[in-house]
Formats: sequence, structure tokens, C-alpha cells
Amino acid sequence: MWTDKHRGIRVSQAELLCKNTCGYYGNPAWQGFCSKCWRERTRKAGAQGQDASQSSDEVPLTFSKFEEKKNMEKGRRVNTMRRLFWGGPSPPKRQESSESHTKSLKAYQSLEPGDFTGFLKLLRSPSSQRLQSRCTAFLNTMEAYHDLPVQKQSDLVQDFYQNIADYFSSFSEAQVIQMMEHIEKLIMTRLHKWVFCHDSCDDEQKDLALQRRIRSLNWVTPQMLSVPFPDEKTAITGDPYLPAITAIIEMDAKRAPQDKLACMSKCSQHVFEALSTSNSEPANADDFLSGLIYVVLKANPPRLHSNMQYVIRYGLPHSLMAGESGYYFTNLSCAVAFIEKLDGPALNLSPEEFEGYMLHRGAPSVPRGSERKQIASATQHLLEELKGRQERLDQGMNALKVQLQQWVEAVQTQVDEATAHAAVVQKEITAQSELPQSCLSSAQDTVLREDDVKDQSVLVLRDQDVCLQDTEC
Repeated sequence: MWTDKHRGIRVSQAELLCKNTCGYYGNPAWQGFCSKCWRERTRKAGAQGQDASQSSDEVPLTFSKFEEKKNMEKGRRVNTMRRLFWGGPSPPKRQESSESHTKSLKAYQSLEPGDFTGFLKLLRSPSSQRLQSRCTAFLNTMEAYHDLPVQKQSDLVQDFYQNIADYFSSFSEAQVIQMMEHIEKLIMTRLHKWVFCHDSCDDEQKDLALQRRIRSLNWVTPQMLSVPFPDEKTAITGDPYLPAITAIIEMDAKRAPQDKLACMSKCSQHVFEALSTSNSEPANADDFLSGLIYVVLKANPPRLHSNMQYVIRYGLPHSLMAGESGYYFTNLSCAVAFIEKLDGPALNLSPEEFEGYMLHRGAPSVPRGSERKQIASATQHLLEELKGRQERLDQGMNALKVQLQQWVEAVQTQVDEATAHAAVVQKEITAQSELPQSCLSSAQDTVLREDDVKDQSVLVLRDQDVCLQDTEC
């Protein structure tokens, strides 16, 4: 399945399909079955195990009664949870009028594909009170029982999807899928923090193990995987798979399973674009899987195992069983399985060479000839591009400095003008305040002069009187 001297990796279309021959895509996480067949198998196995435990004759009578009572209590709790999720026959509830229900369904049918904001607005309307109540009750109950095992949480979410799909049973298949995508996004965006990488499973440990495995394979070259790369005649400016690497890394930032699948689809489309520019022949499934493995090895996406398990457990079944998203996700699962089981023959290496590379005792030979020229050309182009960006950045900084200096000078001029104006105003105020004092002092001088004149006149008169008296004598 995995090895070939020319391609390196081969996988047939039949190997991607369900082992139960139902026509849907299988998945290594479900042992080659699709999600529908896998759930049916696990539920049958669980039911058989329960019947076997109940029919055992070796258990004492008292213990059987204890188990029977325990099962009754467990069934009562399950029924209570189901009543909280979907409502029960008691207490009786007011039935929604057929006119209101029809009006609500018509409003949902008028939604444009992908209009999640419009869906939320309709869900808040009074005509959608029944659907809103069921979603709210389910969310509140799941948050209250967030410590349930992850598989039980997955079963509850999938059952809720099926129950809500019956609410839109009058819609066409395409419209039902559209509504269920909105429901999934609403539910799982809220439950992401409770169910992603749950404590009841070992997803975190497997994430770390997968990251260490991918990091230890950082020496793998595209030539070992038979990944098509641009030849001499093709002008390249860098790694053509870089957009795909960026897209798969963004998957961890999304919350809804469909948004994670959208990142996976975007990554796969970028892989096909890179293959079309790197190879003159049309890209096939083998080239795509090789390119996807190369992207995963170079990206080493964060929490890849947890993200894949999250999509498997809480995603809509139709998204994984058919269509582009199902095909891309199945190939991603195959790529991860290939990386986990990768050995020397899969890379056309001897076991000794593979072991030496894994232990960092050596490194693959550096590409020569035309490949080295391509890498040197790409590196030179990247350096020139960085140099141009640095020059533009320097020009922008210089322009900013000039503008800042001009602004400082303008502010300083305004400050000087304001200071000069303030000095003039201060002088005027001082002059006005000194004017009454000068008038008062001049008046006082005049009065003093008049008094001096009067005194001099009196003295003169006295002198005249004395002279007259002397004359008389």
C-alpha cells in the first residue's frame, strides 16, 4: 500500500472506502469503517456485552439484585438527561402552533448558504422559541455533565444532531445539511472548551508523541517521498507548499468541526495547486498523498491528533463520509498513519540508513546540479525581496522622522508666539495698573508746591512787616 520505487507512496481508491462496502469513506481511526458503520458496530458490541453480563449465572443472587437496582438507577438518570435534552412526556408542554412552525421553517429556507449570522438572528426570533429552547437545554446539560466519558459525550452530540435533523424533515437534503452545519457550529463553538482534548482520554499524550515523531523526521526530503517539485524551466519564488502548510496550522485555532475541515480542504487545494505548478502531468491521488505527507512533516501542526479526534467525535457524519471534505480528511488520516509507521523501505532507504538518520548520525545528501541552482535562485530572490522591504521600511522611517521634526518645529513656533503675546499682554496690564499711581503722585507734588508758595509768601509778608517796624523806629 505504502511503498513503490517510483512513487514512494501508493494508495488506491478502494482502500479509502469503508470496509463494510457501504460506499462511504472509511478512516483508520474507525478501523477502516465509515462513521455510520463504526457506530453501529460499537453499539452492537456494547449491547452484546451488557446482555452477556446480565445473563451470567456465576454471580450470586444478592449481587444480581444489587446490579439490577444499579441499572435501574442508571436508566433513570439517562432518562432524566434525555428529558433535559429533548423534552419528555411530562410535564405536558404547550404545543407550538402549526402556523408559527411553518413561518419559522420558511424563514430558515430563505437563508443564504453560509449565513450563520442570519441563522442566529432567526434563532432569537419568537417563532423559533422551540428550537432555541432545545439547543439551550442541551448546551446547559452538556456543560453540567462535562465530566462524562468522551465517548458518551460524542454519542449524545450525534444523537442530538439526528434529533434536530428531524425538526427540518420537510426541507430538501441540501437545506437540511445547511441547517445542520449551522446547528453544529452553534453547539460545538460553545462546547469546545469542555470536550476538546477531554481529561477522560489520552489525546494530549498522543499529541506529544506525534509531535515528537514528526520532529524526529525533519530530515525527510521531498525527493524521498517522491513529491513533485518545480523543475529548471519553472520560475519559483520559494516553497510552493507554504500556503498549504499555513492552512493546516490554522486548523487548531478553529472551534467548530466544519471550520477545521474547511482549513483541511483549503490545505488540500493548495497542495493540488502546488502539484499543478510543479509537474507537467495532471496530479493524481498518489501525488496528492505524498504532497500531503510532506506538508504535515514540514508543518508539524499543533495538537493534530486532538483536532482529528474532535472532528471525528463531534463533526456531522455527512462531512466525513462523502464529498471533498470527507476525501481530504481520509487522506489526512492516511498521512498520519503513514508517518507513525514510516520506515526505511517506504523512503527507499536501507534500515541502517533510516536508523542513522533517526539518531542524527548523518543527514541526507545535499541536492546538487539543477536542484541546488533552484534553491540558490529561490534564496536569492527571497533575499532581494527582503532587501526591498527593508529599503521601503527605512524610507518610511525617514519620512516619519521628517514629519515628526516638522511637527516639533511647528509646535515650538506656536509656543514662542504664545509666549511673546503673553509678554505683550503682561506689559499692557502692568502699564494700566501703574497709571493711577503716577497720577496720584503728580497731584501730591502739585499740592506740595502750592504749600511751599504759600509759606514763601508768608515769610515775605513777615519780612516786610519787620522792615516797616524798623523804619518807624
